[in-house]
Amino acid sequence: MSKYTSFPEPSDDHNPFQDPAVTQHSSNTGYATLDLYNPFDNKTGPPPPPYEATSPSVPSVPAQTPPSRTTPTEPRNYGSYTSQAAVNATTAELLRKQEELEKKARELEKRERELESHSLGPGASRQNNWPPLPSFCPVGPCFYQDISLDISQSFQRTVTIMYYFWMFSAATLLFNLVSSLAMFIMDPSGGIGLGLAILWALLFTPCSFVCWYRPLYKAFRSDSSFNFFSFFFIFFAQVGVFVIMTIGIPGWGFSGWIVSLAALKTSVPVGVIMMINAIFFTAQTAMSIVMLKKVHSMYRQTDASFQKAQAEFATGVMANQAVRQAATNAAQGAFTGPR
Repeated sequence: MSKYTSFPEPSDDHNPFQDPAVTQHSSNTGYATLDLYNPFDNKTGPPPPPYEATSPSVPSVPAQTPPSRTTPTEPRNYGSYTSQAAVNATTAELLRKQEELEKKARELEKRERELESHSLGPGASRQNNWPPLPSFCPVGPCFYQDISLDISQSFQRTVTIMYYFWMFSAATLLFNLVSSLAMFIMDPSGGIGLGLAILWALLFTPCSFVCWYRPLYKAFRSDSSFNFFSFFFIFFAQVGVFVIMTIGIPGWGFSGWIVSLAALKTSVPVGVIMMINAIFFTAQTAMSIVMLKKVHSMYRQTDASFQKAQAEFATGVMANQAVRQAATNAAQGAFTGPR
């Protein structure tokens, strides 16, 4: 038992580091590891390099910053707000101009097709088509009117409304004739009012068409400054006449509010008819004021001016053959007159 537990004496020659397995393994000094380093080795030479722990080589990955996430409500930064707004405004302006050009191109194509359908050559003249009269009538139409062909698309609605407004005014004057006739049947002493009602119906119906509707039609057809000013001057006076019609002064031949309320006290049926006529006169006056303002606002959008109206008037007067002949005769008379 002591054989296995007793330590050998110091004087023994047994050296554990001289074991062949150890000496064979430590003979390779090319490795500077702690396991292979023998501090008791008596060989001379420089000390082995210090131990450095080795770690498995891992390829270095460059650090990447996480991409910034934008919320759905956060606008992307494509530039400054001022430059983006300028680009948007320019794009909108270009789109608007493109739409206007396309609209004008469609209008020109439409007019060309209609001219071809009417078989009109370069020097051909159009036949009058208004008022539409039957073929057996000895009197033919006096004017040519085609709103869809002559008037630009942006002004067609206004001209059409004014045409229907003229028809409404003519119908109101005819109804005024009927109400004045009813008043005359109830009171034969009011014959003056009936006579004036007939006169207004025969006078205002054609004169209103010629004096303010036709200038408006020609103004929008050819962008004529002179016709614009003619329309404004005459139609403003027409609005004043509409106001007088609505008031209904006794003896003037208009079934306005004063005459209607007075007739209502004498005869209820006649008073009701005249009050309906007064309502039509009121609607006519209100609509005339609205349309006057609308036409004036559209006139400001055109190139018409007072200077152009003067130039057109002078050109039209000098182009008239009768006026030129009269001016020539006056000049010759002044030249050959007694000295």
